[in-house]
Amino acid sequence: MAGLRHRDRGWWTAELSEPLYVVCPGCGGRAAVVTRPGLPDRVYCTDLLFMPRRLVCAGCGTTAGWEAPTEGRALVGVTMGGTEDPYFGRPLWLQTRCAGRVLWAYNEEHVGVLADYVGARLRERGGSSSTGAMIPRLPAWLKRAENRSDVLAGLERLRDLADRSAPEERSDAAYVRGERPRGNRNVYFRGGPY
Repeated sequence: MAGLRHRDRGWWTAELSEPLYVVCPGCGGRAAVVTRPGLPDRVYCTDLLFMPRRLVCAGCGTTAGWEAPTEGRALVGVTMGGTEDPYFGRPLWLQTRCAGRVLWAYNEEHVGVLADYVGARLRERGGSSSTGAMIPRLPAWLKRAENRSDVLAGLERLRDLADRSAPEERSDAAYVRGERPRGNRNVYFRGGPY
C-alpha cells in the first residue's frame, strides 16, 4: 500500500517502458519488448523513443525487431501512451477494466509508481516538471479521490497479471483496440539544419 505522501519525481512514461509486456503475436501469451542488446547507453530520456527494440516471447520463441523509421535525415520515434505498445502495435499485457475505463501499465515498476501516486493522500509536485512528465498527464478519472479504491484494486490486478504469462491468463481487457497512442510523432534530426 502506498504512503501518505507522494512527491512527483518527474518520471517520463518512456522511463518506465523497460521491459514493456505485450500480448505475443504468435501464441497470445505474454511477450516482452526490450531495448536491443549491445547499444550504447542512452544519454537522454528521449533516446528511448528512438532506440531499436526487440519483441521476444519465452513461451513460443517469437521474435521481432523494430528500428525507428527515417524521413530524410530525421529519425521518427514513437509516442508513448495508450493500450497498445508504440513499437509493434500489440495490445499491452497489463490491462484491466477499472472505474468504467481501461487501466494499463507497461510493467511492475510502472504499476508501482502509479500505486504510490494514487494511494497517497497528499500529492506534491516535484521541482521542475517537463511537458513529458507522466503524473501531470494522467487522466482525471485516475486521479479522483472517489476512484482511489477502485484504481488501487485495479493496480493489484495488474500486479497479479505481471506474474502470469499463459494465453488463457490474459485479461479480457487486453483485447481492447479502441484507444490508440496519440497521433503525433517524435522527430530527431541527425546533423545539419532542421
